[in-house]
Amino acid sequence: MANLHRMAEPDVLKPLLERAGLTPDSRARVLDHSAGLIADLRAAQNKGWVNQFLQEYRLNSSEGVALLSLAEAFLRVPDPETADLLIADKLGDADWRNHAGKSNSALVNSATWGLVVGRVLVREEGNALQRLISRAGEPFVRQAVGAAMKMMGEVFVMGRTIEEAMKRMRRPENKGFTASFDMLGEAARTKADAERYFAAYFDAIRAVGRDPKAGHSISVKLSALHARYEVAQWDSCVPELSDMLAQLASEAAAQNIALTVDAEESERLEMSLEIIGAVARRPELRGWDGYGMAVQSYGKRARSVIGWADGLGRPMNVRLVKGAYWDSEIKRTQVEGLADYPLFTRKAATDVSYLACARDMLEATNIRPAFASHNALTVATILEWAGNSRDFEFQRLHGMGEGLYERLVREHGHHCRIYAPVGGHRDLLAYLVRRLLENGANSSFVHQLADAGLSDAELMADPVEKIAGVGGTRHPSIPLPKDLMGAWGNSEGIDLAEREVLREVARAIAAAPLPLAGGVGGGPVSTPLLAATPTPNPSRKREGDEVAQAIARAHAAFPAWSATPVETRAAILERYADLLEANRTELMAYAVREAFKTIPDALGEIREAADFCRYYAVQARGILAPRILPGPTGERNELRMMGRGVWATIAPWNFPLAIFTGQNAAALVAGNTGVAKPAPQTPGIAARAVELAHEAGVPRDALVLVTGGAEAGAALTGDPRIAGVAFTGSTATAKAIARSLLEDDNRPIVPLIAETGGINAMIVDSTALPEQVVADVIASAFRSAGQRCSALRLLIVQEEVAETILTMLRGAMELLVVGDPGDPRTDVGPVIDDAAYDRLMAYRESVKGRWIKTVLVPATGRFVPPTAIRLDDLDDLQQEWFGPLLHVATWRAGELTATIERVNAKRFGLTMGLHSRIARSAEIAETTAKVGNLYINRSMIGAVVGSQPFGGEGLSGTGPKAGGPNYLPRFCVERAVSVDTTSAGGNASLLSLEEGAG
Repeated sequence: MANLHRMAEPDVLKPLLERAGLTPDSRARVLDHSAGLIADLRAAQNKGWVNQFLQEYRLNSSEGVALLSLAEAFLRVPDPETADLLIADKLGDADWRNHAGKSNSALVNSATWGLVVGRVLVREEGNALQRLISRAGEPFVRQAVGAAMKMMGEVFVMGRTIEEAMKRMRRPENKGFTASFDMLGEAARTKADAERYFAAYFDAIRAVGRDPKAGHSISVKLSALHARYEVAQWDSCVPELSDMLAQLASEAAAQNIALTVDAEESERLEMSLEIIGAVARRPELRGWDGYGMAVQSYGKRARSVIGWADGLGRPMNVRLVKGAYWDSEIKRTQVEGLADYPLFTRKAATDVSYLACARDMLEATNIRPAFASHNALTVATILEWAGNSRDFEFQRLHGMGEGLYERLVREHGHHCRIYAPVGGHRDLLAYLVRRLLENGANSSFVHQLADAGLSDAELMADPVEKIAGVGGTRHPSIPLPKDLMGAWGNSEGIDLAEREVLREVARAIAAAPLPLAGGVGGGPVSTPLLAATPTPNPSRKREGDEVAQAIARAHAAFPAWSATPVETRAAILERYADLLEANRTELMAYAVREAFKTIPDALGEIREAADFCRYYAVQARGILAPRILPGPTGERNELRMMGRGVWATIAPWNFPLAIFTGQNAAALVAGNTGVAKPAPQTPGIAARAVELAHEAGVPRDALVLVTGGAEAGAALTGDPRIAGVAFTGSTATAKAIARSLLEDDNRPIVPLIAETGGINAMIVDSTALPEQVVADVIASAFRSAGQRCSALRLLIVQEEVAETILTMLRGAMELLVVGDPGDPRTDVGPVIDDAAYDRLMAYRESVKGRWIKTVLVPATGRFVPPTAIRLDDLDDLQQEWFGPLLHVATWRAGELTATIERVNAKRFGLTMGLHSRIARSAEIAETTAKVGNLYINRSMIGAVVGSQPFGGEGLSGTGPKAGGPNYLPRFCVERAVSVDTTSAGGNASLLSLEEGAG
């Protein structure tokens, strides 16, 4: 099972196609049965107003998207002003009038006219109706939308409490059905969340147990029971979750009801199986036949999991589902640059996998199958294989698939269970959105059923034939991660969600023989000031002399390197990228043990360095090629991009490989030579990077390494032979370099590319999802110990939701693991050196009375405790504190523009974040924020080469942006050449023109 999820789809699907196939006779019977089921489904869909509402407003329309966005956010907004802005944002731009009178449902048509009127109210100022409503107090639209969202929520949620849900199951429409109740909660973010969810599950088990004859069961989500349900935290969370699940299972056994463990994302599959298996083997649960698990057929390992469950040697209830996280798993695989997707990229391939798994389940020894599906063809196929057996059940989601199972249950003796979420309106939002997405997706059977343009024959097309017809290949619109960037190869990642992979990486990093000394928080052994390799230089001279020698070498090498064809230089960069990845473990070890990066951050360092090389290679082939310009006949005009000469590249310690490599790769491919100076804290990784560049084909004198501190840097930038400077570091140093470049009147004017720090702010309004906000704040403020240029320094939260978000933030901070960066469990490592530690700790102590939350850290080592600090006013923060210190202020609703302008007034302009579900707010941020990188509804770190070019403005840098299309030209001079082609005695090309057709 270990590597199955990274195999190519055709290889995985081949045995599944054989297993899922039907004989011609069976296929005929399945089609006949499917036709009847489809007729029942269509009849049911035409009855419910919500079904018809969703048919009218599909997700492939702007109106459907607007309603989805409104449903996701509205019920959590506490303040009327923001609620009105959200309504105006979602209703104001859609064409509701086009839907008027189109539905067969009078209620849907009434709702449409309500949306038409709502649009008038929120868009058209000055009309008489709006003035009337305004005088009446203007809660009208807000109340109507709130009621509509609650009604829609009730369609998909069985009840606000377990008692209410059980009572609803006794309604006539649910006669003959049982329920599996799920306590709403997508995932715990804090220990308090997990404890609350555990209590809710425990109470629900007891409540259901009071009526065991009803046959209801409970579904449990492991990620709701532990806030650090991650592979890196395996050693703590797996035993804790195993114990918690065992407690719930024991109570379910005592109450004589069934309990099913829900499925999670594929990255947690091995953890889930470890926990489920541990509980299955508990001696106190022997003889209980109510234990079960869910399996997602979209995963390539689904069939193997079925075999694993059957091999546990005890009765297991297995719920087979299509899958709930398909889109997020696709993105994660792409972002992390993994070898292949853990799931199938075509809906029909998932259907094939489902059928193959279903067949295995029907024939298994220890499995009691539960088939969760809203697809008539799937249901008919299972019925064909099952024959007269009733030793299985069907399942459907509450609010979906109505009509599919009623006849099977009430007339044919089959059993169907309804998956029934339970929770308050605020808890249903994320669940509701997922249900609406499943209903509205183009590939959904429910969606296709409502499409009048699809015939029954198309609805019942055999998925086996579909997949066989394309050879089991991947969906053409979903490239492999390595091909994601198109023109250049995406860097290769490592799946750190695989426990053994993570362990092996950690062992290799610890064992790497690096020329470093000191433990956690210690410093590197001194390396030579001037070296092509990290070999010690016993006859070290003064720094100025050695820098001058390095410049002389690079200056002498410039003519030959500049004359090297662009294609050759680009190919060398691509070889360099390959070598960086081939030596990944060693370079990660340097990043961990010299720069104190955590393992994921060290991996990101190598990937970004490789991305820079491949991206600039592709850019060079296009940008640096000579261009013929237009002009009159008889002359040739050409623009050429040429190297400037020797560049000084000065890289920081916080990205000692990525930025170091990016600066040098850009300079080299543009035809320059370079003298590269890393930060004095991280010379080892720089020396190794230069060695690999030489191995890739860069001449040894075209890229020369110098090491040292401020004196070496001043000697480097002050030399008149330097034709350009690329610098990343502090604003003060950047200004000093800029002054030095202008001091010598006889020196040419040379470019300075500077990227410095910033007071990076994230603004959060009351429409934002708190769980998402907190996750992004934790990553942005504390990952890399806050030692990223882009790190979040100032969190500005709308007053009405500030306490809610800060309470959750406190809980999430409590779970941060601070320690050895080489330990896979570590979230936050030490700061870079004693000076940084002393500066940060002194400031932190000076604001002790304003701490919102701080974190315990190891007693020894340079560990600055992650700390949230309350500000009375956002203007109280006027400088950057480069470490894990987060400042928090609030803002008032309606003052977004003014708040952004107050951040702008600090004159830094690197990154800014906004969390809001209001599109107009995003537009305001895009037009008002004076920052190089604006991040909306996501974290503020991790800019990707070619996708998110990085660099600031104002006090945060000069531009152009690294990893962007305008970077390379700054390393070049432009030379225009004009040639009179008639100088030999006439315009031969003009005179030789043939007579054209008249």
